[in-house]
Amino acid sequence: MSARTVLATTTAGLLVAAGAGGYMLWNDHAEQQRLDNDARLAAAAFADAWSSRSLDKATYVGTDPQAAAADFRTTTAQLGNGTIRTSVKSVTRDGDAASATIDVAWQVSGGQTFSWTDPIALERSNGKWGVVAGKRSLWHPKLQTNDAFVVRLDAGQRGEIKGRDGAGLMTNQSVYDISLDPTKATAASALRMERATSVSGLSAKVVAAKASGSKATIPVITYRKDDFEARASTLRSIDGAVIAERQQPLATNRSFGQPLLGNVGAVTADMIKKNPNTYRSGMYAGTSGLQQQYDSVMLPKAGMTIAARSEPQTALFGAAAKNGSDLVTTLDPKVQDAAEKALANLPQGSVGAIVAIDVKTSSVLAAANAPAYGIERAVTGRYAPGSTFKIVSGFELLKKGLNPDTKVACPQQTSIDGLSFRNFEGESLGDPTFRDDFAHSCNTAFVNSTKGFAAGDLQQAAALFGIGGDWSKAVGVDGAYTGNVPTSNGATDTAAMTIGQGRVQVSPLAMAAVAASVARGSFVPPTLVTSPAPAGDRTPKPLDASVLTSLRQMMRQTVTDGTATLANGIVGGDVYGKTGTAEFAEGGKNGAHAWLVGWQGDIAFAVLVADVPTGQTGGSVATPVAKGFLEMYARS
Repeated sequence: MSARTVLATTTAGLLVAAGAGGYMLWNDHAEQQRLDNDARLAAAAFADAWSSRSLDKATYVGTDPQAAAADFRTTTAQLGNGTIRTSVKSVTRDGDAASATIDVAWQVSGGQTFSWTDPIALERSNGKWGVVAGKRSLWHPKLQTNDAFVVRLDAGQRGEIKGRDGAGLMTNQSVYDISLDPTKATAASALRMERATSVSGLSAKVVAAKASGSKATIPVITYRKDDFEARASTLRSIDGAVIAERQQPLATNRSFGQPLLGNVGAVTADMIKKNPNTYRSGMYAGTSGLQQQYDSVMLPKAGMTIAARSEPQTALFGAAAKNGSDLVTTLDPKVQDAAEKALANLPQGSVGAIVAIDVKTSSVLAAANAPAYGIERAVTGRYAPGSTFKIVSGFELLKKGLNPDTKVACPQQTSIDGLSFRNFEGESLGDPTFRDDFAHSCNTAFVNSTKGFAAGDLQQAAALFGIGGDWSKAVGVDGAYTGNVPTSNGATDTAAMTIGQGRVQVSPLAMAAVAASVARGSFVPPTLVTSPAPAGDRTPKPLDASVLTSLRQMMRQTVTDGTATLANGIVGGDVYGKTGTAEFAEGGKNGAHAWLVGWQGDIAFAVLVADVPTGQTGGSVATPVAKGFLEMYARS
């Protein structure tokens, strides 16, 4: 064979070998791609099974699909039934083994999304890829084998209402919500619940729930701890009874500070509709009074944490609850309690209020209402002040130069532009001084003395004491009423306003502020809520000192030798005051509002007893209440 032939043959052999090698390389590459794709498909199948909660549809190595599905349910039970989104992030294969990462996003309580990346191992066994189980938890990198997610829901503590010097006015205490489970209760057990709680209609509700197939619990009543413990054994013995303990701000008793402080209760459908981002079913929030006004301050932010059962202190997701902030007020529990007890001594059904103010600071120490479960009157009520307004008109007369020792006649009645004004029960003082007229509350002396007042004189005088001023926001209570003294529209209007009738209106708070201003020597807007800090300027506005000297003497004489003698000589020191009886005729009804405003030591006060029968007065009705209040506080 020639050399060329050998070379040609050799070259051809090389070409054949090269072609076979290239084919083998291409075939191996295709096989590797197929294996990569199969591993990726196995990971995707597992991710899809996870998002659909059908883990028995995936393929596993080291366990069977049913066991894996059962482990998934046990491990993730506390995460709830929210939407799960999964996607394969990466797959890396090495021979018959592969590793993958899966992004998981699980919607949990409160609409939050718990997200993590879960690493898994895959193996090819008998030509089929599966997820490797047994070496670690399949469901989260921080979970151990046979571990589980633990979800902690924490509603957080509602802020409390504090009083003077940090005293607890409404503090978090245990309450017990009683309800009925209609799937377990019977008509008979519901009747037992009605008798135990005095709540009617429960049997009918249970029957209706059974008929409709409803499984929702039926709310019955909420008890304070003492009330619950007194009937706990009976309640627990009732079929279908559900008892849930929780914390809620409570005062020392049901009526303390009511209705001003307000209450906390279950949120209503209307509240959820108006504020869907704040409220949801099952929450508790302020439903009245300061609890409602400052709900956004005191409402806690619920917390949720997710951890491994094996390491419960290490949060995998979420945040702890944020407790609500305390509402800080100036109310003094002892002063408030004395005021409420004084009002409680009134005949049943009486309507009234007491406001007490610290003379030095103008802080509201008490705002008591009667009845406690009625409307708020102490801070927001609107009433004619009657003769207590003579503090203002008397101040203006003295400022204009009237000497308190000047003789000012007090006839039984007088006429202004044909309108008759009279003293209470037609009294006459004979030949009194102006200070006597004040002490005995002579209407005719005041009406005749203010004939020369300009249209705005009374309005301007009242403004010096804060009446009608723009200080309601400084109080920190929605609707706080500062009063109103309009510009006079004529002589009869001036005459009526001079004695606190006609168009003059005030609140007990406004009149307590008047008394505090006389005692202090300046007007300072009263405040009740200090945190959150209220708006408004509280700079003292001084009053004429020389006029106040005479006015204080006249208010002391009212107690020693005038219409408020029932308050003289009581425990706690000298009392200064001015009575008032604001008569009214409305809707065919005649009556009066009885007042006493004044101060003792560092406590200024306004006492109102509203809607008293004609013939009763501030001296006969309001003064005994003030006396009881001051003496109870002095002895506390």
